[in-house]
Amino acid sequence: MTAPSSRFVEANGLRHHVLTWRAPAARSDRPILLSHGYLDVAWTFDALAKALVERGRHVLAFDWRGHGESAWIGRGGYYHFVDYVLDLVELTRALELDRRTFDLVGHSMGGTACAMFAASRPPGLTRLALLEGLGPEDASGEAPSARVAGWLSSVTRQRARPPRPLRDLDDAIARLRATHPALDAERARYIAEKQTILREDGLYFAFDPLHRTRSPTPFRASAFIEQLTQITAKTLVVTAERGFRPKDLEARASAIAACERVELAGVGHMLHWEAPSLVASHLAAFFEDGDG
Repeated sequence: MTAPSSRFVEANGLRHHVLTWRAPAARSDRPILLSHGYLDVAWTFDALAKALVERGRHVLAFDWRGHGESAWIGRGGYYHFVDYVLDLVELTRALELDRRTFDLVGHSMGGTACAMFAASRPPGLTRLALLEGLGPEDASGEAPSARVAGWLSSVTRQRARPPRPLRDLDDAIARLRATHPALDAERARYIAEKQTILREDGLYFAFDPLHRTRSPTPFRASAFIEQLTQITAKTLVVTAERGFRPKDLEARASAIAACERVELAGVGHMLHWEAPSLVASHLAAFFEDGDG
């Protein structure tokens, strides 16, 4: 199977990196747009995308702002969920997905942003799949003043101590496998290659270090649930047996009017890394059910 094409698209004033996998004999004209999670990149969807292409679907994936080959926000800026949502609105316009129908998949942080996007009832969105993507734990009990103070301190520390380069690619692989022990050596090497970037002073993970700081805005589950009630697209919620689940997961999933659920046994949070073919089979069945 041929490698995906790579290009850059401007959305919300930032350059976004976009990959496209084209099916030789497409069974549907409705493309699938994949959005990755925290500190991940579009390239790690490659195995999942190819499995969907084998099922006759065109697939696109992109790097969120501050990740992979997409632009960092720049001096004086920061990363908030609403920024990601606006990026996605403008990215779908730049890719002309709003002029046709398309399906959307979001993993983890990307799933949360995709759910917020879907709540705005964007034109063209047909079906939504959230892979471990129904938001973090509720943080509404935190004192806003303490949260902001913590954020100020974390940003100050980050700027005073910028990250050191990795020793080499093997160092990146070791760090990945320490965090994700289910990865075999070959898959870990591929992901490490795609998640790193070589600069003049060394090899680094390809994300803005500001992502390592804690947002000044606490995540409020009640507000997120209200947004979930506004989603009209039929939605598939995919959870992993060894994944992350907020305490009120059932309330969040139940807030989506047309929601199907599936849990993958023996799989962790990075389910598209660990079991791309299994994930693809569930996504393909869900999306094909809406082709009629």
